[in-house]
Amino acid sequence: MSYEENYFDDNISFDDGLVEGRDFYMGNGYRVMTAGFLTRRGFCCANSCRHCPYWPKAQKGNTRLREK
Repeated sequence: MSYEENYFDDNISFDDGLVEGRDFYMGNGYRVMTAGFLTRRGFCCANSCRHCPYWPKAQKGNTRLREK
């Protein structure tokens, strides 16, 4: 096997442990993270996630959950 064949192996799989439907769903080709996943993660990433459960929204490191 040559270096190129080994380096550009098409059989590489990527498993980040996320479950579609529970942790995210696909929207316009992007993973949209669910509020449940974002809450379990425990902090705000400041990316203005659609289902951000933190308040105020989009403040990096924020751990205060929105009141329902």
